[in-house]
Amino acid sequence: MTRVNGGRSLSGWAFLAPYALAVVLLIAVPALLNVGYAFTDHTGLTRDPQFVGLDNVRRLTEDTFLADTLEASLFHVSLSVPLRLLAAVGLGLLLAAPRPGGRWFRTAVYLPTVVPDVALAVLFLWVLNPLYGPLNQLLGLFGHPGYTWLSDPTTARVGVVLMLLFPIGEGFVVVLAARRLLDGRLYEAAALEGCGPFGQLRRITLPLLAPVLVLLAVRDTILTLQVNFVPAYVLTDGRPANATLYLPVYIFDQAFEFSGFAYAALITIVLMLITGTIIAVQLLAVRRWRVLR
Repeated sequence: MTRVNGGRSLSGWAFLAPYALAVVLLIAVPALLNVGYAFTDHTGLTRDPQFVGLDNVRRLTEDTFLADTLEASLFHVSLSVPLRLLAAVGLGLLLAAPRPGGRWFRTAVYLPTVVPDVALAVLFLWVLNPLYGPLNQLLGLFGHPGYTWLSDPTTARVGVVLMLLFPIGEGFVVVLAARRLLDGRLYEAAALEGCGPFGQLRRITLPLLAPVLVLLAVRDTILTLQVNFVPAYVLTDGRPANATLYLPVYIFDQAFEFSGFAYAALITIVLMLITGTIIAVQLLAVRRWRVLR
């Protein structure tokens, strides 16, 4: 028995070894190098960066553009994450039950996720066009003159959020699979006791899916904060008036347009700290909510 357990343990470590090595080489080592570069004068062009102490930190505290960047990023997260989560959960629950044409509807929901980000952003340049874009044409049917979407700070932010509402396929599939794993006898018993569809949703489905919803909220927070570079860069390039100058865009500009590799490394640390703080607040809020319930 000992040999069997030992063999299983060794095979388990052998299976995990490539992933552990990848985490070290692709995540841990670059993260440590990033921290080291943040306290140098590295421009990305020189071979031997010099240690400059807290000079970059002082520059960070005096950077007026950073305040605009933080405000834009936090606004984006507060709007995009709830809407993406609501869309993924709503569509996942709606299409979980067998229905005519359900396979095609599920394919249609997942399809935008496999479209490359650049292609989707270029498509939305057409969708949001103020003269011939279909979105303004649709608003015109209701008597609304439409918006100059990417020229106004507020509507530009909304335009980026609208684009990110379509690639929700991963969250949709997770909710779809989790809902189908729930025991149907629970719903039969609830129906016999007179519990309607909304009561079943509130008393059975959402409580049982709570761990999945928390996971999706955390994932979308990371995604929205750190992987919003392509839509913002292609649609607006941080404009107008820095309204869409999200942290990834600002990091790219500092590193590759202004040769401020070390300063960009420091802002990357700020981005990681903000992401970790928001996730910690989410987890604490969920734990508090579960205790109160």
